This record gives sequence, structure tokens and C-alpha cells, in this order.
Amino acid sequence: MPKARIKLYGTELEKLNEVIAQIKDIAKKTKTKMAGPITLPTKIMMVPVRKSPQGEGKASWEKYEMRIHKRLIDLAADERALHLVLRVPIPHDINLEIQILE
Repeated sequence: MPKARIKLYGTELEKLNEVIAQIKDIAKKTKTKMAGPITLPTKIMMVPVRKSPQGEGKASWEKYEMRIHKRLIDLAADERALHLVLRVPIPHDINLEIQILE
């Protein structure tokens, strides 16, 4: 039976967990098999910025970072379940990729 692989990633973990909880509820209501959410490694992007604007004085730096959290869900490719997953409201800072596997 084909399955759908759903990749979710975003910068805010709380919003990501809310979307995952909604997908879990859909899988439970439609009684489709679900594997996951599988936690993938968090990507950390660091940007060092120099504090002094002209470059004179002490060379002190600030480091800003952005964390990208990733999750993977495998869901049986039931047409009704996938239709409901597509209707889940996704926040603008969460990305969703759905791939159908044989």
C-alpha cells in the first residue's frame, strides 16, 4: 500500500507541535496507520556580528542564531486522510512537504 511522507520544518517548536497534534488527530479519526513524528537533527544557523559600527576600538562580537526544527511523519496514503491533512491550517513560518511513496 502506498504511503505519504510528510516533512515539517520551522523555526517555532510550539507551532510545529500544534500542527503535528492535528495530523495525529486526523490519523486517529480516519483510522489510518501513522509512524512518527520522527525527530530529525535541528539545523542551527549562526551569524556573528561585530558590535562596533566603524571598526575602531575593541573587537567584540555578538552571535545570533536561528534554529530550524524538523519532523518526519509517515502516513498511509488514504485519500480521505490526505484530504483532511491538506485542510489543516499551517502557520506562515511552518513549511510542509508531502511526498507519495510506493
